[in-house]
Amino acid sequence: MKLYNTLTRKKEEFVPLEKGKVKMYVCGPTVYNYFHIGNARPFVIFDTLRRYLEYKGYEVTYVQNFTDVDDKMINRAAEEGITIEQLADRYIEEYYKDADGLGIKRATVHPRATHLIAEMIDMIRKLEYNGLAYEVDGDVYFDTGRFDGYGKLSGQSLEDLNAGARVEINDKKKNPSDFALWKREKPGEPSWDSPWGRGRPGWHIECSVMATKFLGETIDIHAGGQDLIFPHHENEIAQSEGATGKPFARYWLHNGYINVDNQKMSKSLGNFFTVRDISKEYDLEIVRFFMFSAHYRNPINFSREMLEQAKSALERLYNTRSTLEHLIKNSPAEGLSSDERNKLKSLEKYRDSFEKAMDDDLNTADAVAAIFELVKEINMHIAGGISAGFARRALGQLMELTGVLGLLNKEEQGLEDEIQELIEKREEARKNKDWTTADSIRDELKERGIILEDTPQGVKWKRI
Repeated sequence: MKLYNTLTRKKEEFVPLEKGKVKMYVCGPTVYNYFHIGNARPFVIFDTLRRYLEYKGYEVTYVQNFTDVDDKMINRAAEEGITIEQLADRYIEEYYKDADGLGIKRATVHPRATHLIAEMIDMIRKLEYNGLAYEVDGDVYFDTGRFDGYGKLSGQSLEDLNAGARVEINDKKKNPSDFALWKREKPGEPSWDSPWGRGRPGWHIECSVMATKFLGETIDIHAGGQDLIFPHHENEIAQSEGATGKPFARYWLHNGYINVDNQKMSKSLGNFFTVRDISKEYDLEIVRFFMFSAHYRNPINFSREMLEQAKSALERLYNTRSTLEHLIKNSPAEGLSSDERNKLKSLEKYRDSFEKAMDDDLNTADAVAAIFELVKEINMHIAGGISAGFARRALGQLMELTGVLGLLNKEEQGLEDEIQELIEKREEARKNKDWTTADSIRDELKERGIILEDTPQGVKWKRI
């Protein structure tokens, strides 16, 4: 398997530090509000990478943090007249609701920044001891000029950064690119005791501590959105390596931006959508499927038209699943003929195509194409007549590959009693050759979003 490493700017063969095990850290949400569609992309994509690594037999320790103290949280909590802890508790719970809708698995560990303040202070003290941090009036800064290689992830030189192009100017700093490790207490803000007086941690130190505490000083994969490359991930490298003297992460992965109707998403343009907003109109599994339509490193365009296409495509997969389940229950033969064994063998080429795509830097678009080729051939065999045994094995392969993508997890909705009665009434009319009544019931069900299909194994239905 090859992954594009932002640090080296090339695809590299993925080889974990420890055989058969993967240590993976993905930046999580700041829990002051519902997360938006741009946040959803890294959550879905790197959940999929985790699933694929597990499919390949790796034991994955997956850490995704909650940032539960920062300026946005402090401001929002003050507006609502509650503590930041109360705000965080609320939106962590809401995060899980939307993450569940998107089919995102729980991380092995979901650490909260405020639960690891002591560990953050310890790392800052190590940086001080190593000559990489300095204190000014209760604020502590990382000295980028003393860390060899600062800028290596973003590809920017320290000279360019210190020219002030993308960094905040602050008279307290030795260098414009220096960043806060600890912030002195301000009135009305949460604070903790420290060797430098009461205050709170800077944003960047949080992830360094949470990653190293639960995964070790060197991890396999660190991932997040493209917008985090600088300054967040750049600063994580400087802090972590400055404190431990060891490489922090071996593979850095970043996803591209989401545009909305071909424009950059922003509140000022009125095209800013939370996942919760979208869930009011679309099942979130459709949003997950949509995320696979472009390579994760490329920009992706979010629009109603794209969601409708994703909805239709996902429905085709569910219809094939439903048909196979129907055949398993209603086809009498369980054994396989020699012809069916050969047909099943021919289906394996789609697994190979799927794995080839996923091994090529998680090319989900080609992986989805392989699944639809599989479905096309399965449906061709269904039309020619198949046994329950063939249907069971074909369904197993479909579910295994879609499961890697976190799809087709929803149970088929049961029919309301009234609709079931109508289907039975239609069957009775057909037996009595009362075609007028039978057709009338079919039309009524269609108006109510139920399509019937008469098969040799009985009536099959689906929602539209």
